[in-house]
Amino acid sequence: MSAERLLDVSALEPPEPLERVLAALEELGDGEYLHVQHRREPFPLYPLLEERGFAYFARPGRDVPIEVFIWRHGDERAHTAAQRRGEARNGQD
Repeated sequence: MSAERLLDVSALEPPEPLERVLAALEELGDGEYLHVQHRREPFPLYPLLEERGFAYFARPGRDVPIEVFIWRHGDERAHTAAQRRGEARNGQD
């Protein structure tokens, strides 16, 4: 089972990307992280993530303008997997 759950919201109009991300987060299991592909930096999302107990980092994407990696605070396995994936993508740019 992969630790990554990929969600491409890059073609959606607001507020659908935000709604889809928040819904997908509810289904994350232990050790899993959400990899969101977006066409712009989702600034309204970030405070909502923190309020709900999630950590994240964003970076420029290779196939889309922005990639956001999100996991539950304290889930070190998911954090490590997201960080490795983000770094691996960064090395391909």
